[in-house]
Amino acid sequence: MKAARYHRFGDPDVLVVEEVERPVPGEGEVLVEVAAAAFNPVDRQIRQGALQAFFPVALPHTPGIDLSGTVAGLGDGVDGFAVGDEVVAYLPLDRPGAAAEYTVVPAELLAAAPKTVPLADAAALPSSGITAFQALFEHGGLQAGQRVLVTAAGGSVGGFAVQLAVAAGAVVVASASPHHADRLREKGAHEVVGRTDALGLDTIEPVDLVVNLAPVPALEPAAFLRRGGTLVSVTTPAADDPERGIRGTRINARPDATQLTRLVADLDAGRLSLDIGDRVPLADIAKVHESGTRGKTLLLPG
Repeated sequence: MKAARYHRFGDPDVLVVEEVERPVPGEGEVLVEVAAAAFNPVDRQIRQGALQAFFPVALPHTPGIDLSGTVAGLGDGVDGFAVGDEVVAYLPLDRPGAAAEYTVVPAELLAAAPKTVPLADAAALPSSGITAFQALFEHGGLQAGQRVLVTAAGGSVGGFAVQLAVAAGAVVVASASPHHADRLREKGAHEVVGRTDALGLDTIEPVDLVVNLAPVPALEPAAFLRRGGTLVSVTTPAADDPERGIRGTRINARPDATQLTRLVADLDAGRLSLDIGDRVPLADIAKVHESGTRGKTLLLPG
């Protein structure tokens, strides 16, 4: 089978698509024929070796933490799935990824694929949707009626965060570059403002929760919080502010099939939509890593 791999850390040119043996599922594992893998910025950081201290990968390594595909084989002890089932998964960062024709996935990480979008497109959902869900509800404790500010909302995680918060009954302020404004309003954002590093503190009425997705905010996102509010950051450190009663936390999202199943149901019910930037053949993976993407870029092995 064909798989994208790198044998050393470095620039995008370390990525090669080569013939490798098809993996065999072990106990508790499922062999999946990949419909698509989605590119994420973290794939670039892992390829560079920047996260090796936190998420060590063995070389050669196949990237790709987002997966959609069809069950092609079952390891011992797997219940609940059958050959031919369409599935999605968010893979751990430290195991072989989905940028291949086939990959092996722990059965407990799989969820049934959505029915309302093409199977390949479903790869745009898992990691970004789960990250948004965990930021809002696990760490942010979002409740109906609260005001939430999502910074850098124009990205994939931000788009899901806006939609999930709106569906939960929150009042959503989305901060993003102007070219994202119309799309974020379509996703239900009640207010769309410019980037927080260009705003004054009087621009936004204080919020109960900030979900910070901006990589290097020039203005501390907690400045937009009311007293007793919560700052959840996916990208930068977040500290408590006891004087103002503010709780700050930085999260590292983790795979969760139960949450993914809920997100699939939201997608099928029309409460979520996907942002697909491009669909490209697996052979072009080095170009994707080099150029970056707007919206999710899907790598198609077929």
